[in-house]
Amino acid sequence: MVEKMSKDRKKGISHRRLHLWMTLIIFIFSGTIIFFTFRLTRTFSRVTAAYDQYTELKSAAQELMNASDYLTEQVQRFTLNGDIIFLDNYFTEAFESKRREEAISKMAMNDDTKEALIDLQKAMDSSVKLMDQEYYAMRLVIEAKGYTEYPDVLKDIKLSEEDATLSAEDKIRRANELVLGDSYYDQKDEIRKNMQASLESIDRLSENTESAELDKLNLGIRITRVAILAQAVLIFVIMGLTSILAINPVLKAIEQIKSDEPISEKGSRELRYLANAYNKIYQKNKSSLERLNFKASHDELTGAFNRAGYDYLLSTIDMENTYMMLFDLDNFKSINDTYGHETGDKILIKVVKTLKKVFRSEDCICRIGGDEFVVFFAHTGEIERKLIESKINQINAELEKTDDGLPAISICAGIVSGKSAQNTTEFFERTDKAMYESKMRGKHTFTFYE
Repeated sequence: MVEKMSKDRKKGISHRRLHLWMTLIIFIFSGTIIFFTFRLTRTFSRVTAAYDQYTELKSAAQELMNASDYLTEQVQRFTLNGDIIFLDNYFTEAFESKRREEAISKMAMNDDTKEALIDLQKAMDSSVKLMDQEYYAMRLVIEAKGYTEYPDVLKDIKLSEEDATLSAEDKIRRANELVLGDSYYDQKDEIRKNMQASLESIDRLSENTESAELDKLNLGIRITRVAILAQAVLIFVIMGLTSILAINPVLKAIEQIKSDEPISEKGSRELRYLANAYNKIYQKNKSSLERLNFKASHDELTGAFNRAGYDYLLSTIDMENTYMMLFDLDNFKSINDTYGHETGDKILIKVVKTLKKVFRSEDCICRIGGDEFVVFFAHTGEIERKLIESKINQINAELEKTDDGLPAISICAGIVSGKSAQNTTEFFERTDKAMYESKMRGKHTFTFYE
């Protein structure tokens, strides 16, 4: 009898042993998923850290251009009205603030940005070289105005025999030619090209780093999905075996008892944890991809801010220190009708390129309609009318060139200081009114409200 019972025990599957093995397998799968969950989190953290690092490097590189543009603005203002305060501002930036040198130092701290550093150094060298021309222009103004107190570095600047014999008015005119002429802006373009090359190098490095990390992230997600799927199948197997080996016999023994035990097994705490972990990783991945997408606020044709970008900028600007310029293109509809929309699109692209060339890098260019544009002059206390007139003349001069095969065109603009408005709605309405007054006077005009 005892021998028979011993043989009966050896038949079939041991539920206890099966449960032990299944628990061990589930533990292994759970450990794998947790491992990849933490690994995905670390990968995401590295992506975020790399993005922040390269954003800081781009900001540092951009500061060099901002500093160069600031020096340009101060020397241009000095040559236009001779106010010594702009001379002081110029040399404070050049010898005290030293934002250009600081940008080079920040870039040099990262061993991965050697290529970007070379281009940025070229931009720095061009900016320093351009200072010689700016020094000479300032010396002309000093001689014309008869100033006796000015920085020592300008005392070493000697005027040519021809320039030394010029009248005070001609010296001022000669100084304006040096810092407002095409040759000067060609040199500024060289600085901007080198800086843009540096930014592109940083972008490539950033994209390569982020692409490698995102590949790891996607691979980890796929492995996690496979692990989750495998564990889900295993759980269903366990449920089936448990039902066959334990639950069904019990249910058959107590047929009057209603039980939802299989449903609760499907909703076990472990499975809910895995689903929740997966959703978090998926959400983080989605948020990461959305964060890297900047196209929503930019015009696809011209690269300027679109209407959504304009609305955001208008809602966040410091009106006390911002000017708005609103303009459209004269007879743009007739050009579209005559030459076609493809030519019209090329003109719009040319307009934005011209604006970026003429205005500072920190000024915001927006395309808010078909041929309607807004430029925000940010961080600006006061703007000289002569400077505005000079920039608009430069814009129209560039747009009137036909050597690129495009028909000549001009703009009518309205310029308004944010100080004169109570809110952003009034700010735009006043600027729109200024532009309307310009259009009433004809083409190639502008109206300036303080």
